[in-house]
Amino acid sequence: MKYVCSVCGWEYDEELGSEELGIAPGTKWEDIEDGFSCPLCGVGKDDFSQE
Repeated sequence: MKYVCSVCGWEYDEELGSEELGIAPGTKWEDIEDGFSCPLCGVGKDDFSQE
């Protein structure tokens, strides 16, 4: 599953994780902390949509 920031377009792919943010490959979106913010524009998880 992929999730895209509705503000800047940054994408989180569960399969790949995010090495730059220290999120392991295979980490589900719901398992990422609620305080997560987009690394590019700073918005929260509520501003991401499932792709």
